Order: sequence, then C-alpha cells, then structure tokens
Amino acid sequence: MKKIVIALFIIFCSSSFTINGPTLAGTWIFQGGIYHGKKEGAPKEYMLQRKYQANKFDAFLLEKGAKPQKYQSGNYQIKQDSCLETETFSAQPSQLTGKTIRYHYLIRQDTLVLQGTLPTGMAVEEYWKKVK
Repeated sequence: MKKIVIALFIIFCSSSFTINGPTLAGTWIFQGGIYHGKKEGAPKEYMLQRKYQANKFDAFLLEKGAKPQKYQSGNYQIKQDSCLETETFSAQPSQLTGKTIRYHYLIRQDTLVLQGTLPTGMAVEEYWKKVK
C-alpha cells in the first residue's frame, strides 16, 4: 500500500509540471479593444493577425487581395497571469521597441484578453480570437 501511495505521489508531482511552460501558440485575429476607457471595434477594411510560437510572435495586417504585411514582431513570456511582451521589430517608428510591457492575460474559451498600461500611460484591453 505504501508503494502505491508513493507511486501515485510521484506521478501527481511529475504531471503537474510542464517542460516548456504555457504558451499562446497559434493564430489570433484582433476583435477590438478598450483604450483609455473608450471601446473600439476591429477595423472593417483589414484584419490584424498575431501568430504566436513558443516564445515569440509576429503581427500582420491582412487586406483582401494583398499579401500580408508584417508590422510587428517580438518575444513574450508567460509568468502566472502575466504576459511579458518585448517588441523587437516595428514597421513604423515605435516607442515600444526594446521595452517589455507586462499585460495581465486571460483566455476565455477562444478569446485572448490582454490588459495593461503602455509606457505612455495609456490603459489598454485587447481581444484576440484564436483561429488556429
């Protein structure tokens, strides 16, 4: 009996840890957000897409009939309920490049919610729907 309890304890402990940790891996489409308390919907003329891998992401602007345009890349790390993002590339001049932003993240069914404060002081809450 003692061996069974020890074996179950070892199995339980080893199954509660993951080697790589949580990721946001997949493809997400921007659904809108709240910026400084003002709700904004997703643009109708184009879509914004993020492709997350194990610890990095690429963001694209998608227009019908045109090739995807990469507008942002970066690294991210999940720590408890926080997503730490560091922009490494921006197609436009950006004050975020090289800076790490801490977002509170939550996944509700197929929607990623990112809440945080940008270095400019702007409070943001964004909604991204998983498509892959």
